[in-house]
Amino acid sequence: MKKSMTYADAGVDIDKANTFVENIKTLAKQTTRTGVMGEIGGFGGLFSLNTSQYDRPVLVSSTDGVGTKLKIAFLAGKHDTVGIDLVAMCVNDIVVQGARPLFFLDYLAMGELKTGVATDVVQGIVEGCNMAKCALIGGETAEMPGLYRKGEYDLAGFVVGVVDNDKIVDGSEINMDHKLIGIASSGLHSNGYSLVRKICFDRLKLDIDSHVPELGRTLGEELLTPTRIYSDTVQSLLRNLRIHGLAHITGGGIEDNILRVIPKACSIRLFKNSWEVPPVFSFLQEAGQVKDREMMRTFNNGIGMIAVVPETGTQEVIERLEAMGEKAWVIGEIVEAGDGEERVQWV
Repeated sequence: MKKSMTYADAGVDIDKANTFVENIKTLAKQTTRTGVMGEIGGFGGLFSLNTSQYDRPVLVSSTDGVGTKLKIAFLAGKHDTVGIDLVAMCVNDIVVQGARPLFFLDYLAMGELKTGVATDVVQGIVEGCNMAKCALIGGETAEMPGLYRKGEYDLAGFVVGVVDNDKIVDGSEINMDHKLIGIASSGLHSNGYSLVRKICFDRLKLDIDSHVPELGRTLGEELLTPTRIYSDTVQSLLRNLRIHGLAHITGGGIEDNILRVIPKACSIRLFKNSWEVPPVFSFLQEAGQVKDREMMRTFNNGIGMIAVVPETGTQEVIERLEAMGEKAWVIGEIVEAGDGEERVQWV
């Protein structure tokens, strides 16, 4: 008589998954904030929005992943920082519209559920949520044998925030007298890693543990530096300073992302050598013989967020940023768009 088959025989262990969910409830509780209802484990996450704080509340949402930066985590066997990246990539996309993050959900998919790895990932998500002051109220952990290579997984995140309708930052007030203030990144953040891997592992033949003198640490330590979360920084600026536009510098670099927030009648003049570029970018450019334009469209090159402000408020914004421990520089200005001219000019 043939043996009776189970889901576990096919590679999906329901009991292990249930135990994992119970274990991460404790982690999720570390992110609890006003409005959270219930706990992780239900069919949906509940959040009660206190609308009395807003005249006309608008919900702002975003979803993103970590991209091929996950490949670095697999190589290094270090999984407790990519969760921070996940939260950052989602949260930074909603704060540019003035939204305050409320709650976060994650999706973690593995070929085989490794509870230690999964717990490390969720611990990073919890840390990111605490940085962003949003609650982790739910998610999905999927075990899908045959879909992922051994030891690999994928991540996606989802965030919801809120902003009053008359406080949405939409770029409509940007004018010709405005300056671009660049706020420092923590390094590569979570973009361009397909090119990074091509340069470091294919061309240079480096290992994840290789010490790179130009960086002053191992390649893995550099490449796994978490993405900076700017929610507190942006909320402080918006409280009482005139911020007319914000851009999160991700894939597409400075040029493509700043164009998303300025009016069509405007162009951008960017000042070369006006900010500190972290060593990792010059290291990659030299090793890969990457042209300047390609660098600027692939990486953040040391600028993780840009604020567009009136010229008269520029110094005050920079002083506020520096008081919060951020590095900031005037990296460009808004100019009138000329007929047939590129909308981004470097001077």
